[in-house]
Amino acid sequence: MLTKTIQTAINDQIKIEADSSQIYLAMASWAEVQGFEGISAFMYKQSDEERMHMLKLVKYANQRGGEAKIPNVIEPVLDCSSFKALFTQLYEHEVKVSASINELVHISLSEKDYATHNFLQWYVSEQIEEEATARTILDKINLIGDDKGGLYLFDNDMKNFSGGQPTSMQ
Repeated sequence: MLTKTIQTAINDQIKIEADSSQIYLAMASWAEVQGFEGISAFMYKQSDEERMHMLKLVKYANQRGGEAKIPNVIEPVLDCSSFKALFTQLYEHEVKVSASINELVHISLSEKDYATHNFLQWYVSEQIEEEATARTILDKINLIGDDKGGLYLFDNDMKNFSGGQPTSMQ
């Protein structure tokens, strides 16, 4: 059985994951309109992944005797001045999500809810991967600079980007 404190914290995280899905969806739409086929495919995939993170929390809360709340989602406000600005925001958002997951882990330990603590370890690992992916992408963008040919190749590479490394490197 979830305590009220844990249930509230999980519901807060459900909102964060739902908002994350919306943010990635907005980024995907922008990239698609700009003609960045690879970037949009990556962002659509990430949006779906964030929704799955939310659903995993919803099911966990309900299965543990709590009640998941399905939140309203935000309308993302993004700086779409460049693909670099977009990915910088993505990285900064993932850092915030990591902090939120860490706080949820802290609450689970404070409440001596070891089952929830165990459940959350998957999210801790996932956030390490998400931040690393965003950092890797930003590093590549910094290497490209203003080179249009490099941007074309980068966008093409993004079609196959998964996890922390492009699929060709896994």
